[in-house]
Amino acid sequence: MRCYITAGPTWEPLDQARRLTNFSTGSLGGELANALAAAGHEVTLFLSETAVWRSPLAAVSVRSFSTTQSLWDVIQGRAETGPVAFFHAAAVSDFAAGAKFRGSVDGPRQPERSGKPSTQGGSLWVELVPTPKILSQLRTWFPAGFLTGWKYEVEGGPQSALGRGEEQLARSQTDACVVNGPAWGDGFCWLHRSGRRVTWETRQELIRHLRDNLGEVGS
Repeated sequence: MRCYITAGPTWEPLDQARRLTNFSTGSLGGELANALAAAGHEVTLFLSETAVWRSPLAAVSVRSFSTTQSLWDVIQGRAETGPVAFFHAAAVSDFAAGAKFRGSVDGPRQPERSGKPSTQGGSLWVELVPTPKILSQLRTWFPAGFLTGWKYEVEGGPQSALGRGEEQLARSQTDACVVNGPAWGDGFCWLHRSGRRVTWETRQELIRHLRDNLGEVGS
């Protein structure tokens, strides 16, 4: 089967010298790509140029990305109507930098237009604007694909994390969602659109299950 995997963080420019990003390493997506390739599947890995995970890859085609728009473009460029498996494990930046201002909390603020604002100017106020949701576009680009998203949650507990995973399934029209993060706790939970749930304690168990059940993953 043809498989697509995204891995690692996107980043967004704050100014001409700085950027906003996250803590993703790209390791989970990279290890999944290796496992699927070793099992004989045709794998394309979209790997962030800033991913710190750089272990040797099996027979995998690799495409790099940087910003959210960059990842959007490389995925859209591989759109196809046939059956594929798509694992969207990349940590896409939720926000990009918008307008910038100088000033105080209660006082007037002036627009900051420097390409590299100096710390000598005092506090810098930056508007954060939402980035486009790539996961919500996958069904358009891969209408016959089995699509798996990730939901990394920090606040709340396991039930709230599962609820957000279920919301993602409904909103994005994906087939499955892997829930993890501090809100879930140790390990992972795989949610299927049918309501079926499977949990694993380790990343290796998750990867083995995704690999071994790829042929029936949409059942």
